[in-house]
Amino acid sequence: MVNDRFLLNQRSLGWLLLIALIVLGAGLGLRDPWPADEPRFALIAKEMVESGQWLFPMRGGEIYPDKPPLFMWGIAIGYLLTGSIKVAFLLPSLLAGLLTILLVWDLGRRLWNPATGFMAGLLLLFTVQFTLQAKTAQIDALVTCFITLGVYGFVRFLLCGGGWRWYWLGWFAAGLGIITKGVGLLALLILIPAVWTHKEKIRAASRADWLKALAGPLFMLLAIGLWLVPMLAAVVQSGDPVLQAYRDNILLRQTVTRYANAWHHVKPFWYYLSSVIPPFWLPLSLLLPWLVLAWRKAIQGQDKRVILLLGYLVLVVLFFSLSPGKRGVYVTPGTPALALLTAPYMGALLARVWPGRLLGGLGWLLGILCVGGAGALALNDKLANRLGDLGPAPWLPLLVLGAVLLLVNVLLRRAPLSAILCSLAVGWLLYSCWICVRLNDMRTPQGVMALAAQKVPAGEELLLAGFKEQHLLFARQPVQHYPYLLGDGEQAREAAAWVVAAPNRHVLGSADLMVLCFEPEKMENLGNRHRTDWLLAGAEALKPACQGLTPRLEPFRYTPGL
Repeated sequence: MVNDRFLLNQRSLGWLLLIALIVLGAGLGLRDPWPADEPRFALIAKEMVESGQWLFPMRGGEIYPDKPPLFMWGIAIGYLLTGSIKVAFLLPSLLAGLLTILLVWDLGRRLWNPATGFMAGLLLLFTVQFTLQAKTAQIDALVTCFITLGVYGFVRFLLCGGGWRWYWLGWFAAGLGIITKGVGLLALLILIPAVWTHKEKIRAASRADWLKALAGPLFMLLAIGLWLVPMLAAVVQSGDPVLQAYRDNILLRQTVTRYANAWHHVKPFWYYLSSVIPPFWLPLSLLLPWLVLAWRKAIQGQDKRVILLLGYLVLVVLFFSLSPGKRGVYVTPGTPALALLTAPYMGALLARVWPGRLLGGLGWLLGILCVGGAGALALNDKLANRLGDLGPAPWLPLLVLGAVLLLVNVLLRRAPLSAILCSLAVGWLLYSCWICVRLNDMRTPQGVMALAAQKVPAGEELLLAGFKEQHLLFARQPVQHYPYLLGDGEQAREAAAWVVAAPNRHVLGSADLMVLCFEPEKMENLGNRHRTDWLLAGAEALKPACQGLTPRLEPFRYTPGL
């Protein structure tokens, strides 16, 4: 247990941030944005820089009504600074991940001791869901950062004698979270258990204290107003019904309606407990049976630290469980609290038999699965052919990863915590710097759009039918497209009417859409991406049933800045 004991006693912030930067920053600039969400946010940010229109998110000239622009602003600023969308699209999540780890480290050392702060930051870094989001261009890493900042401010106020400025910071951070992804208000949940832990202080509060407390929501409104006020003013000034629809959608449908009456990702109440927390909160989820006993004892001892953080964690999971619409990433804001609630007990847990066995066993299991997967790829020609886009020997990265994991677990077999953390670090590094590079071509339509640029000469027009944001992101020429949510039947009809309305026009679309109005044998296949063939056709490929149609919709136009 020598190595684990060293890890438990470590307290250096510099080492923690260095490890975090290596793990989270690995692979930066080596891959492009991948579906489903990354190309959308990268395209919007790129278009902000190209058009100079930063207030309303746009994708190819069409307004994007689902999210406020704060996260996209981060990518756009990174794009301005680096000149590379391939680097910029991951920067907000990387920086948010590092800041969240820093906040957790500081809370851990203030509430317990420096060693606990280091351990909390390390455990958070290697919690699978947190690491994944910090290495992905989704909004959840940034909103987790703002929510954690809010929790940090409230805890500094409630337990560390920090003064009212920390309380107001908590509200302000919640406001930043709200204009990032609505659910930033989760930081306020920690005030609910605080009613119990601080009931005596609440009873003894003076009128001045109550006035200061009631000022908190004003700081939240101030943060929200940084985006909301300019947006509302621009909508009123423009009188544009499109912008008015954006305002109504972002303020109502994407918040209250999406939570209370979700229209997709509908899952049962117990979804997070059964399908998300066990696999995605590894390795900490393995320790939950023993942690629950430790937390129960702490609550019985009136430990305000545990009561506040555990109350907040339970309320976060309950908040998302009550909504019919559920995605695994939604509960990412709970991972910092779980790391803080685990770190103080790691020494005692590792002194027991089964926690160490489970942690060590997880490392062995990952190694065995990788070696087994490599063997299946090497021996099964049918499976290997399906992964032919990965290049020669698609089994090799898995074999190397599995062999390294097994070696790590042999060398650290007496230090289960060190073994699993090293295993996860090796896994993320090899995945980011090798496996992702091999996957990149098949996860993007870059080759399809490059072929389209060759097949459609300069000066001729190209329409994307059934497009996804990644096609516009990789476009090498001006392109036109119909509304993102327009049905396939309508898109096929409009494409058929558009292609004959003027000479030298071409339509590129997914096979299932194109065959509705174009003859399959008269189209050219530019490649298979995202589980479908992408076919290029001209007016000569139209089916008789789709000839002579009149356009009803004017397509959006997007000219990429190259």
